[in-house]
Amino acid sequence: MKKPLLALTAAAAAVVALATPAAAAPTGDTIVTFTVATADLNISVPASVNLGSVFSGGVLTGELGTVTVTDSRAALSATWTVTVSASSFTTGGGTPEETISPALVEYWSGTATNVVGTGTLAPGQPTQADAVSLSQPRTAFAKTSGSGNNSVSWAPDLRISVPDTAVGGTYSGVITHSVA
Repeated sequence: MKKPLLALTAAAAAVVALATPAAAAPTGDTIVTFTVATADLNISVPASVNLGSVFSGGVLTGELGTVTVTDSRAALSATWTVTVSASSFTTGGGTPEETISPALVEYWSGTATNVVGTGTLAPGQPTQADAVSLSQPRTAFAKTSGSGNNSVSWAPDLRISVPDTAVGGTYSGVITHSVA
């Protein structure tokens, strides 16, 4: 008679074990962090260019070479503006007859030749008809909206009106592009 009681007790223990919820498994949380790297806003321009030759009183037109803005700031609002300016072009001692004023230098950006990323781009002077004198700093190109990393290239042109009074010689000056 004791055997059935043991059988009944073991069965009752099994029913109690099934009815009791199992304890939750232990857990552990790990906080994971990482950094999306950022860099700077940069511009690259040709180191130098020779536009050829022209006689006094003539007009010289030529391509400056590729200008590229690379924006690696990974910003939510990745906008920027490129400003272009010119120095005087001089030869010899830089007397008035040996100087061509920036007011006689015209610039036009043209449209983008290469675009990486998204956003709204605005060339300062999309066509030759839009050329502007570099008598003062001008907007060459701008990115007016968009986010993330991006880059844009263009190949601007120059038109230099050489005065009748200009003396012969090799003239040099500086075209400066700056981005902010």
